[in-house]
Amino acid sequence: MEETKIQTAQQVNVADAPNVIDSKIPEGPIAEKWTNYKAHQKLVNPANKRKLDIIVVGTGLAGASAAATLGEMGFNVLNFCIQDSPRRAHSIAAQGGINAAKNYQNDGDSVYRLFYDTVKGGDYRAREANVYRLAEVSNNIIDQCVAQGVPFAREYGGLLANRSFGGAQVSRTFYAKGQTGQQLLLGAYSSLNRMIKAGKVTSYNRYEMHDIVIIDGRARGIIAKNLVTGKLERFAAHAVVIATGGYGNTYFLSTNAMACNCSAAMACYRKGAYFANPAYVQIHPTCIPRHGDKQSKLTLMSESLRNDGRIWVPKKLEDAQKLQAGQIKGSDIPEEDRDYYLERRYPAFGNLVPRDVASRAAKERCDKGYGVNNTGKAVFLDFSEAINRLGIDVIRQRYGNLFDMYEEITDVNPGELAREINGEKYYNPMMIYPAIHYTMGGIWVDYELQTSVKGLFAIGECNFSDHGANRLGASALMQGLADGYFVLPYTIQNYLSDQISVPRFSTDRPEFEEAEKKVQKDMDDLMAIQGKRSVDSIHKELGNIMWEYVGMGRTREGLETALKKLKELRKEFENNLFIPGNQEGMNIELDKAFRLRDFITMGELIAYDAINRNESCGGHFREEYQTEEGEAKRDDQNFFYVACWKYNGDDEKAPSLIKEPLHYEAIKVQTRNYKS
Repeated sequence: MEETKIQTAQQVNVADAPNVIDSKIPEGPIAEKWTNYKAHQKLVNPANKRKLDIIVVGTGLAGASAAATLGEMGFNVLNFCIQDSPRRAHSIAAQGGINAAKNYQNDGDSVYRLFYDTVKGGDYRAREANVYRLAEVSNNIIDQCVAQGVPFAREYGGLLANRSFGGAQVSRTFYAKGQTGQQLLLGAYSSLNRMIKAGKVTSYNRYEMHDIVIIDGRARGIIAKNLVTGKLERFAAHAVVIATGGYGNTYFLSTNAMACNCSAAMACYRKGAYFANPAYVQIHPTCIPRHGDKQSKLTLMSESLRNDGRIWVPKKLEDAQKLQAGQIKGSDIPEEDRDYYLERRYPAFGNLVPRDVASRAAKERCDKGYGVNNTGKAVFLDFSEAINRLGIDVIRQRYGNLFDMYEEITDVNPGELAREINGEKYYNPMMIYPAIHYTMGGIWVDYELQTSVKGLFAIGECNFSDHGANRLGASALMQGLADGYFVLPYTIQNYLSDQISVPRFSTDRPEFEEAEKKVQKDMDDLMAIQGKRSVDSIHKELGNIMWEYVGMGRTREGLETALKKLKELRKEFENNLFIPGNQEGMNIELDKAFRLRDFITMGELIAYDAINRNESCGGHFREEYQTEEGEAKRDDQNFFYVACWKYNGDDEKAPSLIKEPLHYEAIKVQTRNYKS
């Protein structure tokens, strides 16, 4: 591989180009920034809102809540959904809960503590002002959702129940059994339907955005494909909001739904929107292990299970080898021969350490030979102690549907008594192993959630703004609803206030014509390849490269290898792809091919960012940079910034790096400590 291919990721320092990055963070103390912003922002009066059109791409929690709220405010909203119904958005799969600083448990929680835990959990790589705002509006989310009828769990006295999640020592996670995402999405969906019925939101189901239309430097519309008819269509608006989730499926095997993709984000990137911190990819510690090479996705077991489940491997290597050979079961190993390694290594937080810490600890134990399934890539999640203490009925009330899901997939019932040893009852444990789950990186946005392209906004998981290098559990739903219900509806007005006199755009303009022709040419080129390999076979190869070299443990040598292999894979894609059928009507393989093209570009972007960041932090773990205890070793002197990557006009060209320095006022930057 040519050295220049890696090193030509050109760096543009803010000092050299002071006007390149403007995060628009308000002045004043951190606790007053959002209040002051709202007090002085520009507004659009009700009569003028009717003159303005807004496109919202995506109908998950961020997209549905934004579309519903903007419609309720009086704007005309065009809402695009890749699924057959907004109810099918991947937000529905979120299980464990949503964070808020209500302090119902009277255990010392506060807005500041939620803010602090989030910044610390993100390994001090998040933008302070954005995170404080997130913590500040979190309480409003709960009130909003209760008013919508979301059936949160309640205590005996009627107060909303809370449970603990990783990275916190208080109980602040609101939940509805193990189906919190589904219930929250139904609340947003009902609000969205109300606005559709009122005529303020026009819903376009089974549409996929392929390009952004830029007119005079501003986002003014999109080119979208009707996935049923196969036709490209043009849509114009005064502003465009992207709410299309993360890029986890770059790795092929992930906990994401199969339709999740990064194509909308890549379209924005190619049109000038910076992409921030792509190397920050989250590995979730509690996933059902891979069981063969025919799987198309992985199944998540909620982090909430770590409240009552204890994670362990055998203390004796010979016991692990017997488990791998199928000679014994986990329930055959007595208590004194079990290594509860998270409790041992992190006594203050135990099984509730953040996800990146728990994932790396599981990998370390398995790499040392202590894995407990036939591949050696699994650890136990055991509920025996909790069942003996609380009873199986209480545990099933908390996690029943998760237990059922695990049994459906593995044919093992985690609540079933397996045996007694010396009077101690042992129940079947779950097996878990880390897997790709969430992406903290995303489209760069300023404090107003606007990208580097005027009039183009990004909300929810597809932006980078709130989680730093690692997201705490139960914070994804919080960010999606915060952005959609309580942040974007304010900040977008600041942009639209001087757009009132701008007439509606005709989709006959040359900018729309040019954008559609470009998408059509891309479609024609893909159909014309007529090679021998299916989309999935190439995507699986991409996933193997990403997991092997750009996964939980990264090295410079491995990342250089990844970039070399990714460039070779792009050539294979461009020369040997086979798409059956034709462009007319529904062609799922053609749609998947478009997404795969973007996943390859995304994979390279992740690798470029990872090879540039010579430190370990959160979900980005460079094996060359770790402490003697195997913990992440940050370099705050050289890497205390947001890495913003700028497209250079061609997927083959390395992107340019622009740095947004981080400035902390309220929190002291220090090494994360979950041991005391």
